[in-house]
Order: sequence, then C-alpha cells, then structure tokens
Amino acid sequence: MNQDKYVFAQLVEFLNNNKFRRIVDKYDGNRYVKHFTCWNQLLAMMFGQLSNRESLRDLIVALEAHQAK
Repeated sequence: MNQDKYVFAQLVEFLNNNKFRRIVDKYDGNRYVKHFTCWNQLLAMMFGQLSNRESLRDLIVALEAHQAK
C-alpha cells in the first residue's frame, strides 16, 4: 500500500514516464528547454487541476508552499 505517500504522488505513479518521454522526444518538445521540462509542466498542470486552482498566480503560490515536500 501507498500509505506513506501523498495522493498526488500516488497518482503520478500511474503515469508511464517512459511513454511520455518518447512522445516528447518524437515531437522535440524539450528542444529549447533549460529547466522547466514538459514533464514538469504536466505535473504542474495536473496539480493545478486536481487542487482546483483559479489562476496561474494561485498555482504558483501553492507550488511554492509545497516546494520542500
């Protein structure tokens, strides 16, 4: 069981990171990326949707609050 993990971490475990990476590589999604990769964007957008954030600023504040976790 995943009792010691946050719900978001449990949901991310269901994602197939290898398949996602292959799709990103196929379409060259990370071509000019330095830090904020497509995977990071996917996780940020998932967190925003699942936590019902109302704006990008609201999402940033929430992500900064959970940065150490």
